[in-house]
Amino acid sequence: MEYIKKHVIENYKEYLIMMIFFILGIFLGVFFINQTEESQKQEIQEYLGTFITELKNVETINQVDILTSSIHDKILLTISIWFFGTTIIGIPIVFGMVIYRGFCLGYTIATAISFLGFTKGFLFILVTLLLQNIIFIPALIGLSVSGFKFYQSIIKDRRKENIKISFIRHTIFSILMLVIMSISSIIEVFLSTNILRILIGYF
Repeated sequence: MEYIKKHVIENYKEYLIMMIFFILGIFLGVFFINQTEESQKQEIQEYLGTFITELKNVETINQVDILTSSIHDKILLTISIWFFGTTIIGIPIVFGMVIYRGFCLGYTIATAISFLGFTKGFLFILVTLLLQNIIFIPALIGLSVSGFKFYQSIIKDRRKENIKISFIRHTIFSILMLVIMSISSIIEVFLSTNILRILIGYF
């Protein structure tokens, strides 16, 4: 934890930049759903309604399969950001992935509130998104910052030794962020899903 704390303090400007891009993505997601045509909104609402109905009727959920799929997605995300962070031309893609993740979150929030109303939608968001994202979002930002710092390090000092050290640091930090993201998957599958199943009758 001290290592992560030190990383945040030393790179607070980069963290702030990534947070701005992530928040921008959230606003774009909310804006997009508000600009969506009524027919498309109806399709989205029907999908969410079907999801809630199925969850009410399903007695057992294969949590192991869901967890495996979730961790697999986190691994792909980590590898992608790690890889693009090691290439100079890949940094814009890292920023784009941060915006996209923010967009997905904003889109999901806006959809839930649009379909369920503010009170139920807000509760749905708290149950399904809050717990795991408290861990996932900082890990995503940290992973992206690590790639950005690696890029800055290469620009400032192109010596082979410096690149090697920066690469190792970036790789170790990326693995640490993957572990934290995997924890968020465990929380999502075994905690958030069970809480949602308990409260699903309210929606």
